[in-house]
Amino acid sequence: MKLPNNNLQYESQNLCLNKFLVFNNTIKKMIKRIDATKKAIELIKVLQEKHGDLMFYQAGGCCEGTQPQCFEKGGFYQRMGDVCIGTIENTEFWVDKDLFEYWKHSHFTLDVIDAFGVGGFSLETPLKKTFQIKYRIFTAEEQESLFPLKYIE
Repeated sequence: MKLPNNNLQYESQNLCLNKFLVFNNTIKKMIKRIDATKKAIELIKVLQEKHGDLMFYQAGGCCEGTQPQCFEKGGFYQRMGDVCIGTIENTEFWVDKDLFEYWKHSHFTLDVIDAFGVGGFSLETPLKKTFQIKYRIFTAEEQESLFPLKYIE
């Protein structure tokens, strides 16, 4: 879809307008880097009711491997350069900076399974649930329209 010629002047050639991207006077729908299944959203709501504001962190490390961890907001300290790839139910999803470099061309889908996760640090563990990520590679078209990232500085 093209913008009318009398549109506002933009300081930048690329401008994020809510869920759309303006590029070369063309509007494109913004592509989220993370989504969640219905089961995952339902569990997040249960955890929010019990614990308040939450955050997710996905590391590439030893104990939890690459299993996403759910914490009370502020209950985990990110490293410099870690990346917030988006939000689910007003909950930020952070990824370890080194892991993000490996997966930066991938869409994340947060899911939940009935299982006891590795280590048991995540808030869903007492419910005998485990959050899980499924990945897929972005198409070339999607890669051009991704939501902006947020970094720990």
